Amino acid sequence: MKARTVLFDELGGPEVLYLSDVEIGEPGPGQVRVRIDAFGLNRGEVFLRTGRYYYDAVLPGSRLGTEAAGVVEAVGRDVTGYATGDAVSIVAKPNDEGMSVHGVQAERVVVAAERLIRRPEHMDAVTGAAIWVPAFTSYGALVEVGGLRPGDDVVVTAASSSVGLAAVQIAAHLGARPIAVTRTGAKTDRLLAAGAAHVIAADDGDVARQVHALTGERGARLILDGVAGPGLPDLARAVAPDGMLIVYGSLDGRPTPLPMWWPINVYGYAVFHLFADEERVRRAETFITDGLRAGALAPVIDRTFDLADIAEAHRYMESNAQVGKIVVTVQH
Repeated sequence: MKARTVLFDELGGPEVLYLSDVEIGEPGPGQVRVRIDAFGLNRGEVFLRTGRYYYDAVLPGSRLGTEAAGVVEAVGRDVTGYATGDAVSIVAKPNDEGMSVHGVQAERVVVAAERLIRRPEHMDAVTGAAIWVPAFTSYGALVEVGGLRPGDDVVVTAASSSVGLAAVQIAAHLGARPIAVTRTGAKTDRLLAAGAAHVIAADDGDVARQVHALTGERGARLILDGVAGPGLPDLARAVAPDGMLIVYGSLDGRPTPLPMWWPINVYGYAVFHLFADEERVRRAETFITDGLRAGALAPVIDRTFDLADIAEAHRYMESNAQVGKIVVTVQH
């Protein structure tokens, strides 16, 4: 069986991406074959394609993608809990070879069963491809690591990203006060509609000063930062005493100096912290599923593209015009 698969043979812009029919076999022990109906785009895929990710692409024929949704088509030996016809989502899990080898941007994929999450009946494929990784990242950072409490002031940078919006929703849902930070004021109304109590435009200058003004000069107990770079020490000035600066991404791309405004708690977060503990995963799944059912959590879908337009989807991501998730759908 062959499946159209997103590949690239050299580093570069969206134009290096192409679709190719790749042979996929039957699932082996502990594996399943999934028909992909939708997959989400992430900034990490742009970084891998351009050579700026934390590991190198395996070239030629590198794959892409960590999160998708579809239906189980075949089940390998030793797989329990899943059967043909089950609606599922696929999420990232720790893997030495990464998405360059095991990417899920394709019509069909064979993946380890441990990467699956059963998709509730009310959840369509687009939602299933968009919700889990951003919500897992935000929940794990804010709740499991940061100990988010009602009444906390929570600053979220890169707030218009899918992770940033999930963090805003989670903070609001738990009774905290989310303060969204975005580059310009152009996305203010959409961030307020998503649940932000306040929006700070970084281009207006001195984010830390603005945070202190909004918090009665206390600063924020939690800051969730997806930007990093040379500005991190200045952002650290916005942390309240005994608060925490949690860094989960590096959109800036430049080296990040360590804040020296000690004492300060700085935590480098990756979603694999959550996946390393089954109880943490169970708590996260329950929290997210309940939040979706209650209407407190919902992925913000900015735009969908067809698989045939994968290069255009990447161009749109690089434009930074989106608010929320970009999803690619697969027609069968």
